[in-house]
Amino acid sequence: MRKNRWLIALAAVGIHMSIGSVYAWSVLTKPVMETMGMTLSETTWAFSLAILFLGLSAGFLGSVVERMGPAKSGMVSACFFGSGLLGTSWAIHSHSALLLYICYGMIGGIGLGVGYITPVSTLVKWFPRHRGFATGLAIMGFGFAALVAGPVMRFLVDTYGLVTNFLLLGIVYAVVMILSASYLRPPKAGEIPVMLADVLKEEAAKGKKRTLVGPQMTRKEAMKTWKWYVLWWIFFTNITCGIGLLAVASPMAQEVIGLSASEAASLVGVIGVVNGGGRIFWSTVSDWIGRGQTYLLFFAFEVVAFLELAGTNHPYVFEILVLSIISCYGGGFSCMPAFLSDIFGVKQLSAIHGSILTAWGMAGVAGPLILALMKEATGGYTATLYVFATMLAVAFILSGVLHWKNEEEKRLVIQREE
Repeated sequence: MRKNRWLIALAAVGIHMSIGSVYAWSVLTKPVMETMGMTLSETTWAFSLAILFLGLSAGFLGSVVERMGPAKSGMVSACFFGSGLLGTSWAIHSHSALLLYICYGMIGGIGLGVGYITPVSTLVKWFPRHRGFATGLAIMGFGFAALVAGPVMRFLVDTYGLVTNFLLLGIVYAVVMILSASYLRPPKAGEIPVMLADVLKEEAAKGKKRTLVGPQMTRKEAMKTWKWYVLWWIFFTNITCGIGLLAVASPMAQEVIGLSASEAASLVGVIGVVNGGGRIFWSTVSDWIGRGQTYLLFFAFEVVAFLELAGTNHPYVFEILVLSIISCYGGGFSCMPAFLSDIFGVKQLSAIHGSILTAWGMAGVAGPLILALMKEATGGYTATLYVFATMLAVAFILSGVLHWKNEEEKRLVIQREE
């Protein structure tokens, strides 16, 4: 059956909108604490485990996803994520913290990781001339998901209770993900104007900055290069700093610039919009200026923004800086798959992307932990913001080296061909 690439993109968004509901966990934090009799830190561990297992499963199962294909791997993701939510319903009913960690954190987290990388290489092949836009479209769905899931979860908990909330969501998300996954597959000749291999040849001939320089690599081959480690570190840095800020956006706004609780909550809602919007905006920009320059822009701006944030108490300046940082945070997610395809090719893009996503799992723990420990030690946020600015400065230097080496290799390849 002939497929429509926009429906392929919609199917990818369907998967990411489902698993992206994990970002609405904060809506459920207090109900879980009250129902289970758990502390805030004990409850937060369920979310932290989910992000940790997202990164680990994406890293270790990336090659399996590549071999299975997007339809089968998407259904596997649906089974894990759906059963994780159903198991969470059971855990809440049983008042078992251990079951909560296993079901929501571990089983659900595996569903997150597999589902996150499932559509990536497929979308790149369907939109070969706009690879950044294509992957940004799906990953945007992950960022925007909380805007839909948050109010829905609030309504379900208030109306039917916490147990029924997880039960209904587990069934609905599993159905949406299975239907979406069933439509996914790579394009066949004639279904799109030009195939990816031809586009890469055209870009190479024109000497575009974002074009693949070397041969198509497997995950093992990519992980033996220094570039993989640089990409892992800059991805880890961007997420650590961004997710650390996300974790304290509301209390920080109240303590630093005196926003009320309701005003801070409104800011968090806007952050969700900017997080999702930044993903599609920056990934589209990267199609025009190249991924290397885009990451250099991220880090250069974020260094300045975190330094300014450490010294401001003006409400509007504070909000603009926070939203701008979150925009770059979201953009870092959406630009990475296309950046990987530019450097390592698409032969095993899902597997390579999965290996890089282990940085997300580590950062999901490191960011909030660094901020919490330093807040307790110093009594404020300023020292942490300076640490984040320093980390981002190092990432800027590494990104510059990576970009320079890619350009140098490109120049040598073009010279040899001429």
